Amino acid sequence: MLEARDATIAAAIAGDEMAFARIVRDHHDDMARVCQVITGDPDLAQEAAQAAWPIAWRRLRTLRDAAKLRAWLVTIAANEARQLLRRQRRDRVVAIDAVEVVSREQDPGGRVDALDLMHAFRRLDVADRELLSLRYVAGFDATEIGLAIRMTPSGVRTRLSRLIARLRLEVGDA
Repeated sequence: MLEARDATIAAAIAGDEMAFARIVRDHHDDMARVCQVITGDPDLAQEAAQAAWPIAWRRLRTLRDAAKLRAWLVTIAANEARQLLRRQRRDRVVAIDAVEVVSREQDPGGRVDALDLMHAFRRLDVADRELLSLRYVAGFDATEIGLAIRMTPSGVRTRLSRLIARLRLEVGDA
C-alpha cells in the first residue's frame, strides 16, 4: 500500500497526469471538507479546493515526505480557503421573515442547540475555524497541525482547549 502511494507520487512528480488524477480522487473530498469548515460556504469550499490543485501540481516536487501528502494538500487547500475569504468578504442578508423561530421546548431533536453551535462557530475568526477543522475534520494531530500553521504542538493543544472551552461557554449560555 505504501509502495503504491509512493509510486503514484513519484509518477505524478515525473509529470504523469493519470497519477496526479489518482491523488486528486483520493484527497479532494478531505480538502473540500476542511475548506467548508473554514469558509462556512460549500461553494467557496469547492472553489478553494479546486484552486489548491494547480498549486499542488506545480509544487509537488517540494513535497519532502510522501507520508505527509495528505497533510500537505489539506494545508494548501486551507490556505486557499483563507485567501478566498479575504478576497470575497460578503455580508449575507437574510430576511427576518425567512428565519423560522423555534423555541427549545418545541425542539426535542436539538436543532436549536446545533444552530447555537453553528452560530458560535461562525463567530470564530478564520484562524480558529482552520485550527478546529484541521483537528476535527481532517483528523490531524497536534504535531501535524503545528506544521501546517507554524505553531508548536503544545501551543496547538492549548489553543484547541481554549477554543473548545469558549464554544462550550457560548453554546451553554445561548
